[in-house]
Amino acid sequence: MSNTVDMRALGEKIEKNSAFIDEIYNELNKVIVGQRYMIDRLLIGLLADGHVLLEGVPGLAKTLTVSSLATVINTKFQRIQFTPDLLPADLVGTLIYNQKEMQFTVKKGPIFSNIVLADEINRSPAKVQSALLEAMQERQVTIGEETFKLEVPFLVLATQNPVEQEGTYNLPEAQVDRFMLKLKIGYPSKSEELEIMRRMAKTGENIQLKPVISPKKILDARKVINEIYVDTKVERYIIDLIFATRNPEDYQIPEVKDLIAFGASPRASINLNLAARASAFMQHRAYVTPEDVRFIAMDVLRHRIIPTFEAEAEDITSEDIISKILSMVQVP
Repeated sequence: MSNTVDMRALGEKIEKNSAFIDEIYNELNKVIVGQRYMIDRLLIGLLADGHVLLEGVPGLAKTLTVSSLATVINTKFQRIQFTPDLLPADLVGTLIYNQKEMQFTVKKGPIFSNIVLADEINRSPAKVQSALLEAMQERQVTIGEETFKLEVPFLVLATQNPVEQEGTYNLPEAQVDRFMLKLKIGYPSKSEELEIMRRMAKTGENIQLKPVISPKKILDARKVINEIYVDTKVERYIIDLIFATRNPEDYQIPEVKDLIAFGASPRASINLNLAARASAFMQHRAYVTPEDVRFIAMDVLRHRIIPTFEAEAEDITSEDIISKILSMVQVP
């Protein structure tokens, strides 16, 4: 009996603590048309403390969405345009020599913010990418001999354009794995684009968003998310999905075996669990369902499964492989 009381108490706690999610959506809807897919996943990244990689052609309101989200949760926001001549010091900061006092002082870089938009991350050389990825992983930055902790919440949202291959440096697989989610942002629907055109084809009109919550509320929400109940059946389902990317023949999907060069790493199962909890929280629920797992699985796995040359020759993407696995692995 105590278990049901616990679940009820937890349910009430989640209900109360997740009420701000609706306020965030209402505020963002004032400036952003559609893009529910992107907003959902950005919030999951924020609540589950995971970084997000956005891929989409220019002009799909990626920057607008991210800066609007920062305004609504009242956090510091920095946009860093990645270019081929960017240096690690431009990102993390540097030591400046003060002649008057004859000593070095630290000048912190734009990475010292809560939400960092790394625009066109694949335009910068490996040195700059690894400086950013180190900050993402360690949550700290070293300048000279001093180490500085980054502020919390700290979230990196990196964008890359899929179309321009010239002058770009692909992110290595091991580094891409550090992003909790990889999103593919598509074009808006006809009705959404009509609404965007009507709203935006007016010069000089600027809608001001107001903060609806504080960063502390996000940090409190993360603690509550840790309490969300995940049944053993759902945990096993997550593990089955991950293992099906490594040993598909064990799950009666032998046809994808030759299509996968590398399956998903253990980071995938951790992130799938965290993201599914955040998804449940956003729906004001105290427990995770298999649907939460399926809702976010594509975004957690898309960049973690490396197709073989055979798959690429047949135009089979990691998404095709994941769809097949999701359709074949038994749902509890």
